[in-house]
Amino acid sequence: MDHRYHINVFWSQRDECWVADVPDLKSCAAFGDTPEEAIAEARLAVDAWLESARAGNLPIPEARYRPAIYAAA
Repeated sequence: MDHRYHINVFWSQRDECWVADVPDLKSCAAFGDTPEEAIAEARLAVDAWLESARAGNLPIPEARYRPAIYAAA
C-alpha cells in the first residue's frame, strides 16, 4: 500500500457521500459514507491505479500535490 500520495476528502452534496480524491493520480477517487471509509477506499484505489499502471508499463507520477496549507510562504 502506497501512502505517499495526498488524499483530499470532501462532502459531495450532489452524490450525498464523502469523496476522497487523489490529485496526483488522474481519475483516482473513491467514495464513502464517512470520511474514514472514503479514505480507506481511496487507498485501495491508489493500489489498483499503481498496479494497473505498472502492468501497462505506464509512467507513475511522483507525489507532488500539497494543499495550500502546507505551501511555503
